Amino acid sequence: MPQVKSVMIVGVGGQGTLLASKILGNVLLSQGYDVKVSEVHGMSQRGGSVVTYVKFGDKVYSPIVEVGEADAILSFESLEAARWLPYLKQGGKLIVNTQQIAPMPVVTGAMAYPQGIMEKLGEKGVDLLALDALALAEEAGSPKAVNVVLMGVLSALLDIPEQAWQQALEQCVPPKFLELNKKAFALGRSAQQSH
Repeated sequence: MPQVKSVMIVGVGGQGTLLASKILGNVLLSQGYDVKVSEVHGMSQRGGSVVTYVKFGDKVYSPIVEVGEADAILSFESLEAARWLPYLKQGGKLIVNTQQIAPMPVVTGAMAYPQGIMEKLGEKGVDLLALDALALAEEAGSPKAVNVVLMGVLSALLDIPEQAWQQALEQCVPPKFLELNKKAFALGRSAQQSH
């Protein structure tokens, strides 16, 4: 078993980060890891920043991920990737949905949405995988499936059998949405493998 690893799932309220962390936690538990999950909400109503820490290994004492400690950050939105970047460890993987969701100061006109975020992230020498998960989710059948597209991307990076991910989807996703989510997962997984 590896030492403790950590994944941060970051996004905005209403994007399905909680389902994503539930799927990930389910998969890791099925593989015999000790898993700790902690959800930290900013303004977790729709549009506020939401972060979930997932730590796993043979023994995990705290779910909190410190600055410079995350093995992977899964960002559901561009600006959130920039906000949480300091938490990524040297050599960690940053997976970003290129979708932009305006935070409240932008919506109210107090600020402009920052431009060139992906370029700035790229300049930092980060192992960056940026993809349009929203387009893949829509291809699967629902824009709400961005979270499962990103789980598919992450699954291709973790050394866990695909069957375990499929079982987690079956346990965490309501039956009427299962086929759509399996398609979204497959699209995310193949997007990672083609990069």
